[in-house]
Amino acid sequence: MNKVVANAGEAIRDIESGMTLMLGGFGLCGIPENCIAALVRKGVNNLTCISNNAGVDDFGIGLMLQQKQVKKMISSYVGENAEFERQLLSGELEVELIPQGTLATRCMASGYGMPAVYLLAGVGTEVANGKEVRNFNGKDYLLEYAFDSDFAIVKAWKGDSQGNLVYKDTARNFNPMMAMAGKITIAEVEELVPVGELHPNEIHTPGIYVHRIFQGKDYEKRIEQRTTRKR
Repeated sequence: MNKVVANAGEAIRDIESGMTLMLGGFGLCGIPENCIAALVRKGVNNLTCISNNAGVDDFGIGLMLQQKQVKKMISSYVGENAEFERQLLSGELEVELIPQGTLATRCMASGYGMPAVYLLAGVGTEVANGKEVRNFNGKDYLLEYAFDSDFAIVKAWKGDSQGNLVYKDTARNFNPMMAMAGKITIAEVEELVPVGELHPNEIHTPGIYVHRIFQGKDYEKRIEQRTTRKR
């Protein structure tokens, strides 16, 4: 099945205001830059975004925050975005901060078809407020529900027309587990190759999880904080 679409605008054509989106990436590494830019141009709003972080003020999800497109952020780290902080403190933005491992596991649970999982992280903290706690073998665990997202939007290094994906180095991060979890998964890739060119042993996300794929362009690949040392 050929899942190739022309560009980011075509890929996100039926994303509407009020939907829940998963967006891959860690910091600014491995984020779906083209799709985020297309969402900004389209102007959809009232979105719930599930992502490890909220980008920076002028890049990544930060661009969507600037345009007031995000109603709620579900993240584990948001410390690089001043606009995010302003909206949170002013009450304009609803935020659910969760442990990073819990974020990953709730994505995986959704991909595996599991409605919920019991986790150790957060027991005895504010994270546990209002959640079911159950004891297994003398330890308390929190009941955490799998995410329910309308779309998952991910970025890969290479992909083919059937949606098979290969990620590069640490840019893999949250992308594989989110690719499994969306009702509809959109993948943008740096290099789109013919079917058969990717070796089966190199594929990180099988094409069965991906519904649309396109070759992106003009990737900036920014670095949040560059730290160097004198030689």
